[in-house]
Amino acid sequence: MKWRRVAVLVTIFSLMGGSLLFADSASQKVRLLMNGRELEDGSYIVDGKTYIPLRELQGLIHYDEATKTVYYYKPNVHMFLFQSSDGNAFGDINKTGKLKFNVFSQIDNLKTNISAVRVSITSPDGNSNVIQTSDIKEQKENFWFRTEDYTYDFKNSGKYKIGFYMKPADSKEFILVSEKIINVLK
Repeated sequence: MKWRRVAVLVTIFSLMGGSLLFADSASQKVRLLMNGRELEDGSYIVDGKTYIPLRELQGLIHYDEATKTVYYYKPNVHMFLFQSSDGNAFGDINKTGKLKFNVFSQIDNLKTNISAVRVSITSPDGNSNVIQTSDIKEQKENFWFRTEDYTYDFKNSGKYKIGFYMKPADSKEFILVSEKIINVLK
């Protein structure tokens, strides 16, 4: 009697293990690199198709619970950096120390309401500073945003990121929608 019970348990656990192995092979988690940067949540391959979390694609997301619909909006954001001293545009700069500049952003194809925008700078070591945050009073599909002059100490060489963030009207969080790189040369 005891051996039958053991045989039944072995058979049940074998079937469960085989099902788990099959489920694991049907969906596989993979690393996701976007512009050379590994994303936190990664992605999955299910039945030969790759699935990526929308929040990782630098866009505005709205979920309508009533209709079970996800809306994804990716506005076009073009950023230009201007030195305050002479008004010249720049991208790559020599390690100069402090530099006063402003960020001009052109936004178009904005198909959802936002309540604010933010521009920030992140140094190569990951420290981030807010350059400017502004509320948006009037909703437009196309608009321009220019920060006030901002002084920043580019004391280390490397890649500095200028991030453009939007806060959806129905959210409390700012979402990164565009980045621009400043290469500070040695």
